[in-house]
Amino acid sequence: MNRRSPYAFVPCLIIAFVIALSDRVAAEDTLAAARELYSSASYEEALAILNRLRTSSVPGEQSPAIEQYRAFCLLALGRSDDAQKAIEALITTAPTYRPSDADMAPRVRSTFSDARRRLLPGIIQQRYAQAKNAFDQKEYAAAADSFAQVLKLLADADVGAAAGKPPLSDLRTLAVGFQELSTKAIPPPPPPLPPPTPLAAVLPAPSPVMAPAPAAPRIYSVGDANVVPPVTVQQQLPPFNGRVAVRVKGVLEVVIDESGAVESAAMRQPAHATYDRLVLEVAKKWRYQPATSNGRPIKFRKFVQITLEP
Repeated sequence: MNRRSPYAFVPCLIIAFVIALSDRVAAEDTLAAARELYSSASYEEALAILNRLRTSSVPGEQSPAIEQYRAFCLLALGRSDDAQKAIEALITTAPTYRPSDADMAPRVRSTFSDARRRLLPGIIQQRYAQAKNAFDQKEYAAAADSFAQVLKLLADADVGAAAGKPPLSDLRTLAVGFQELSTKAIPPPPPPLPPPTPLAAVLPAPSPVMAPAPAAPRIYSVGDANVVPPVTVQQQLPPFNGRVAVRVKGVLEVVIDESGAVESAAMRQPAHATYDRLVLEVAKKWRYQPATSNGRPIKFRKFVQITLEP
């Protein structure tokens, strides 16, 4: 008679214990659990959970918060270089993300703000280049959204005075104009399909083949390759006789034709209702040496910034 050893069940018990422990660890690997550990100064344990969350399938909207608390933990552990890299990665990936002031000690808040002030100008220029590329590729919906993000970043408090000086001030003027152009160029949704024609219906006679309409001349702008911008011959703004309480900036768009005359003018960012109308009347009389591409005169879209001082 074979008698089973009392230790025969030990391997099964060990496997069951490991599975139960793994399930418990997985259940505890949440952002809320990491926050609680950070709040209780258990920085090593919180960092371990956050590192596991980075490699797991957590919802995408939690990724910035995970990186934020990783930086908090690394700073608290004195790992300044690693924390700086984590902060820079967070800002580069989500430049509009700003941690809540309630979550941060003053020293941590200062570290985040310093990093954003240093990185945002470069990120804004990269995002503008991506938006302009989408516009050139006629991906107008993506371009409009990207230009809107550029303008949002330019208004960020951490960008500060840099937004009012070149090159960011020039990008703001261009982004305003291209964002409006992109929005207008988004094609409308296709009309609903007509109901099916009954089989007994008489087919209409074929319509005559019409020659395709000639393509409208392309309008070039700053940033297009092999383009020499127009040279100003006469571009005098009228005097402003009104009053403003604070400095006001407007943006005027003019399209200059192949002869150097102003084909059209429009205010893309109004400055002052009465003065805007006067500027539009005067702008139609401006003259330029036309822009050229490979020596050939071309149409060119130019943006003129208007500043009204108090």
